[in-house]
Amino acid sequence: MGLSIHYSGSLKEATLLPNLIDEIKNVAEVYNWKYNIYETQLPDNKFSQEKDFEKIFGISFTPSDCETISLTFLSDGAIICPVRVKFTTDFSDDKQSWIYTNSVKTQYAGVKIHQLIIHLFRHLDSEYFRDFKMIDESCYWETNDEKKMTEKFKVYDRLIDNFVLATETFPLHKNEDITAYFKRLMHHIKNLEK
Repeated sequence: MGLSIHYSGSLKEATLLPNLIDEIKNVAEVYNWKYNIYETQLPDNKFSQEKDFEKIFGISFTPSDCETISLTFLSDGAIICPVRVKFTTDFSDDKQSWIYTNSVKTQYAGVKIHQLIIHLFRHLDSEYFRDFKMIDESCYWETNDEKKMTEKFKVYDRLIDNFVLATETFPLHKNEDITAYFKRLMHHIKNLEK
């Protein structure tokens, strides 16, 4: 639970990878964000037609109070989620699609960091990506509307606060599984609505 961004796409050209890594590394160092560099150059500076799931190229970084953002690629240039690749055992076409979308919760990083991340992605999209798609649950990517983004953050904050309050005022009973808990909670809420 929490406001997130979801993105996918590909690197425009294989030769752009080292520059993208350097830019992200510089941004991460300016903001004192942790980062991890994977392979820095594609073989022969070219995309491969054969997908190699053993080697990951690119960089990931972690803004303050945010989940890790991966700008990582397979040898064919497709953006991938390195964690999903690591835990995928079946790479047949119909099973592997989930590795090509990254989802990052930015809720706890706050409005300003979220906004900075979106601006960074706008720059990266114009310089480095092709077929890039972003879904921003704050709608800032789509609208560039700061007011709307701030309102979305407030809605998610209230949802999280209400969920925490519900679990504190309506706690899980000893030996109650989570399914039984939510059934009991929903029954309680329906009774409150009467």
